[in-house]
Amino acid sequence: MIADDSVEIKVLSIISPSIESMGYEIVRVRMQGSGDARALQIMVDRKDGKMIVIEDCEKVSKHVSAVLDVEDPIPEAYNLEVSSPGVDRPLTRLKDFEKFAGFEVKIDTKNKIAGQAKFRGNLIGVEGDEVLLGLNIVDLANPEKPKQVRLAFDDIRNAKLVLTNELMKYFEKQLKKELKEAGGESLEEEVRKPKKGKKKTDLEVKD
Repeated sequence: MIADDSVEIKVLSIISPSIESMGYEIVRVRMQGSGDARALQIMVDRKDGKMIVIEDCEKVSKHVSAVLDVEDPIPEAYNLEVSSPGVDRPLTRLKDFEKFAGFEVKIDTKNKIAGQAKFRGNLIGVEGDEVLLGLNIVDLANPEKPKQVRLAFDDIRNAKLVLTNELMKYFEKQLKKELKEAGGESLEEEVRKPKKGKKKTDLEVKD
C-alpha cells in the first residue's frame, strides 16, 4: 500500500534508502493527475515518532528532487509534493495499525469478505499478518461484544483513520508536547516543488 503501480514502486526503491538514512520513513508514494496537474505525492514520517514540520518536508523535498533529477524514473513533467500524513492519515504499514489501535478507521479490501469489501469500525490491533477490526454491528452469538473481523494485511487496498474528536485530541496533545519541547515549531502540511525545468519553488502550508 505504500506504492501501488510500477512507477510508484520504482520511485520508492530509488528514494527509500537515502530517505531512511536521513531519519525519515516513507508512508506513501502516489502519482496523481495528468498534464500540468500531474503530481508525485510523497508522504513521510519521522523515525523518532515526532510530528513532521515544514523544515522536514523542505529537506526531504530538496533531497528527493536531486535524486530523481539524476535517476529520472518519470519521463513526463510533474510536480513534486512532499507532505506529512496528516491527522486522518492513511495506514500503509502493519505498524501503523498497531500504533493507532483504538481509533476509528475505514478499510477497503481487494477481495470481498462475506460479500463486503468496505469496512468501518474501531481498530483493535494486529495479530501476525492480520488486522483486527471491531465493527459497529451486534454479534448475535455474543451480543455483549462488538462483532470483529480479521483482515489479511496483504488483502487491504486502502486504509485510513477517520477524523474524530478522539483522534484530534490525540494529535493536539502530541503537538502541544512537542511545541513546548521545541519552543514553537509549526506543524507542516505540504511542500510543493515543480519539476522538469521549472525553476520556481512554491511552499504551501494548509491549516
